[in-house]
Amino acid sequence: MSDLKARRDACFGAGSTLFYTDPVHIVRGEGVYLFDAEGRRYVDMYNNVPSVGHCHPHVVEAVSTQLATLNVHNRYLHEGIVEYAERLIDKHHDGIESVVFSCTGTEANEVAMMMARVATGNGGIICTDAAYHGNSTEVDRLSDCKASVGNVRSIPFPETFRFGLIDAPEDPLDYFLSKLTEVITGFERDGIGLAGMLICPIFANEGLPNVPAGFLSEALKMVHDAGGLMISDEVQAGVCRTGRWWGYEVAGFEPDIVTMGKPLGAGFPVAATAASRELVETFRRDTRYFNTYASSPAQAAAGNAVLDVIESEQLLESVAAVGEWLRGELANLKDRCEPMADVRGSGLFVALEWVKDPTSLAPDRAGAIRVADALKDRGFLTSNAGAYGNVVKLRPPLVFSQHNAEEFMTAFEDVLTELHG
Repeated sequence: MSDLKARRDACFGAGSTLFYTDPVHIVRGEGVYLFDAEGRRYVDMYNNVPSVGHCHPHVVEAVSTQLATLNVHNRYLHEGIVEYAERLIDKHHDGIESVVFSCTGTEANEVAMMMARVATGNGGIICTDAAYHGNSTEVDRLSDCKASVGNVRSIPFPETFRFGLIDAPEDPLDYFLSKLTEVITGFERDGIGLAGMLICPIFANEGLPNVPAGFLSEALKMVHDAGGLMISDEVQAGVCRTGRWWGYEVAGFEPDIVTMGKPLGAGFPVAATAASRELVETFRRDTRYFNTYASSPAQAAAGNAVLDVIESEQLLESVAAVGEWLRGELANLKDRCEPMADVRGSGLFVALEWVKDPTSLAPDRAGAIRVADALKDRGFLTSNAGAYGNVVKLRPPLVFSQHNAEEFMTAFEDVLTELHG
């Protein structure tokens, strides 16, 4: 293991991210399980990339067959990709009519920002101050953004958990909407104009906060009144993750533009930006956007296979039911474990907030890391995340079952007993 890590550091450069104090050498995956080089089995509680499970046989067969038949760029007609686009669009609300395919969530969000700017003629983009939407030069400006100048500006991410600790006399909804008003007004003052607001509808990178009721529906109205468009980044929230098809359904609003990524292809690079036909055609006319590896027959095979599995195995219903049970059991433990101050989430996306004490609610990042390490030692792979790095994030593949959830709870209670008595 140490030799492999040394070779990795030499090839990648030291500092390339690795999970856990003692990294895991994974060699194989099947369903919700991952296996290391010694044959030890782990339950994957983290990865949304293999959305319908690691190496699902239907996805493997579909992609393998297509790669053995044809895979070209998208300047030829192909039935598969058109069928996939139709099926994907049909999962959205009526305002989503056309799609631009790409390969990564970063690309999908870059297309969305370009689309909003082309459509509105404005340059301003609003995000939150603890967001992550991708790695390109432009999209990375939204990551952990604290800016109050320029054409990308942030608002504090909306939450109720720590609201009582800040000097804000208003209720949470009024407070966070006032912060949005300030940014919109700033764009107008500086002659930039608002192109759009780009958010994850469940604020996944921020730590799945409990958002003041009605915030995103009110924010959408404000963005529209200012001439902008609302963009919902569904890379983490979408494809049944929350027990609904899309995170924006849980959040209670209908975006103008939707971006999608990793889970669409269950490990095969598929991403998409979807909007009205008018927005998409205006974007295509003004940018002539082209992506060699997007809208390909292989992408279509992967995307259609994922939809097949979700529908045939009734994963939407399973995610809702198993997720509800899991959150309920975790909430029952919260009162017995003072450092675990909050349990949040939807479907099979759960955040456990770790704090140093219940009065200050000071984030305990080291505590969350200890929990993730202890769970790994018991065969369950999670990680710490969130705005403060103190959230234990549970985000298993959608095929995570009631049996898996019950096994996890047994291991988790053991961890709490070991670490916190």
